[in-house]
Amino acid sequence: MSKHPGNVFMVVAPSGAGKSSLVKALLDRDSAIVLSVSCTTRPPRNGEVDGREYRFITVEQFEQLRADDALLEWAEVHGNFYGTPRDRIDQATQLGNDVLLEIDWQGARQVRQRYPKAIGIFILPPSIEELEHRLKARGQDEPHVIARRLLAAGGEIAHAPECEYVIINQEFSVALAELSQIISAARLRFSSQTVRHAKLFAQLGISGDH
Repeated sequence: MSKHPGNVFMVVAPSGAGKSSLVKALLDRDSAIVLSVSCTTRPPRNGEVDGREYRFITVEQFEQLRADDALLEWAEVHGNFYGTPRDRIDQATQLGNDVLLEIDWQGARQVRQRYPKAIGIFILPPSIEELEHRLKARGQDEPHVIARRLLAAGGEIAHAPECEYVIINQEFSVALAELSQIISAARLRFSSQTVRHAKLFAQLGISGDH
């Protein structure tokens, strides 16, 4: 894959850990990050808008995208299909924008096959008890769905070691600050800076091979 100035960030978490709230707050304060809008076959929740949180499509449409090899990754989660269109990520990173994916651990593995330097950030709850409380408090799921999500959480959390960074979302403002710090640090990596500032590096005689 050719060098490009944009980074790919993958935010991974069990349902209820606060991933979506953290990502939304980050995007509100950092306009240089593009959110990769995934497609899903699940119905919209209250307040969700097609094309903003997700592209809501039918199972038939999803199967066509898979057949056309138009998805960077896809998975079945809690009985619904989710996938990431690949063309928009390539376009954004080539333009110099950082792309953020809200994704599960299975999807993160698939993304790394195409973007080996993608940066994984795992969001952990402070406890399983707090995770259950948050799932109930948001009022979006039936009790049996919450029970299923809690059962799945242990298996999902076991994949935290596959990410480069881990944030424990106990205090929201602290977790958001930590997420912002990871983004800032990634932009200062040699591999990113040598592409963003190619002319300066050439003037200073710094080789981009690293």
